[in-house]
Amino acid sequence: MSQKLSACTSILIGKKASRDGSIMIGRNEDAKAAWPKRLVVHARGEMPSQFVSKDTKLELTLPKISARYTATPEWTDKYGLFEEAGINEYGVAMSATESAYSNDLVLGYDPLVKEGLNEEAMVTVVLPYVKTAREGVQRLGELVAKYGTGETNGILFADDDEAWYLETGAGHYWVAQRIPDDCYAVVANQLAIQEIDFNDPDNFMYHPGIQEFVEKNHLNPHPGIFNFRQIFGTADRSDAVYSEPRVWYGHQMFSPKAAQNEQPEAADLPFLMKPERKLSIFDAQAYLGSHYEGTPFDPIGTGSDEEKHRYRPISLAKTQEAHILQTSRASKNSIHWIAMGVANESTFVPFFSNINDTPAPYKRGKLPAQLNSAYWIFKHASVLVDSHLHDFLPMLRDVQKDCNAKAIAMIQATDEKAAGLAGAKLTNYLTRQSENFATDVLNAYRQLSLELITKMTDYCPLNFNTDENL
Repeated sequence: MSQKLSACTSILIGKKASRDGSIMIGRNEDAKAAWPKRLVVHARGEMPSQFVSKDTKLELTLPKISARYTATPEWTDKYGLFEEAGINEYGVAMSATESAYSNDLVLGYDPLVKEGLNEEAMVTVVLPYVKTAREGVQRLGELVAKYGTGETNGILFADDDEAWYLETGAGHYWVAQRIPDDCYAVVANQLAIQEIDFNDPDNFMYHPGIQEFVEKNHLNPHPGIFNFRQIFGTADRSDAVYSEPRVWYGHQMFSPKAAQNEQPEAADLPFLMKPERKLSIFDAQAYLGSHYEGTPFDPIGTGSDEEKHRYRPISLAKTQEAHILQTSRASKNSIHWIAMGVANESTFVPFFSNINDTPAPYKRGKLPAQLNSAYWIFKHASVLVDSHLHDFLPMLRDVQKDCNAKAIAMIQATDEKAAGLAGAKLTNYLTRQSENFATDVLNAYRQLSLELITKMTDYCPLNFNTDENL
């Protein structure tokens, strides 16, 4: 069975909530502190027509034609593919999954399906076969309804028009909600969707039998409204320390006035919020890289030991990679941003989605560590910084700031030149630009690691204040 643990954090931003009119969906993929990821491009027509999951043994017959798409598979397929995130040639973005929990009452009537469709396979069997975000929701929902799922999950979708969030609440039942254009949502290992309007197909999709299922089995604690979170989800002590504080912190970052009375352990935090300022790509990155900065709960802050370890932070050592999938850009050149390793100590590198390859280091990754792998190059710098965090963190921040500024400049210049290109010339140009910039960032992190090692030589415990003249 899957080697994944229940640990992720997600953000979705509507196009009128962002500064540049783009839609952003992002997530930290959290599982193990040392478990490499890769970034690849699957060519159009590459996927086989028969799929067998190494995780659950589920067998599916897939459509004959598969679209090109980016993906971030594991370093090994021993436990399954876990492609996790990508953007296809039609501009559809998908991130799967945000792990969650269903309550025991619901699972008693619709148990999880051991041989069902799980996180491991979702991107692989959905993203290459859809042309809109709504189609992605529909395809995944139909597969879950037919084959079942062995996990409770949230799945993010976006295209150039809209963003959607789908949640599975039991073995077969699911709902999805469109993110309003002027809103954002942050999700942290809980079922998040609240009231469902079954008469609003523009903004809600769902398993066709979910109302009957809930009514027949007396699952609704508040008849008269259909609150998916309350009916299918959990609200226990583990949620209060593991999940809700991360949602609370996102609201403090982007809606501090509206959220000023919210409490970190509150069980009724809203799913959708309006930001009190327009959000940029760096705001999304900051959230995924955050750890309760400015509060007593920051694990590397100045709070008491109890406060610093009270809540699970958003960015943590077990993050394999973090991604932000940016669609609805003015240039129509969608971007797959990826930060290998710990988001707070890595850099989000932009890859245009209309590419046909990725740099060789991004396609490598094994255990034990190999320093020809992008994952391990970023992790190497990260663990060196961790060894003397307060001394070395400023050096890391300088590199991150420089890479961030250069990323924006590269994207702007690339968009301008790409406007006069089409077809294979456009794809080749975007591939080359993405690869060159990614290589520059890797070189910056290699250089950082060398500088850190040089400084660390004087931290040896076998040391003494010696006379330089002797």
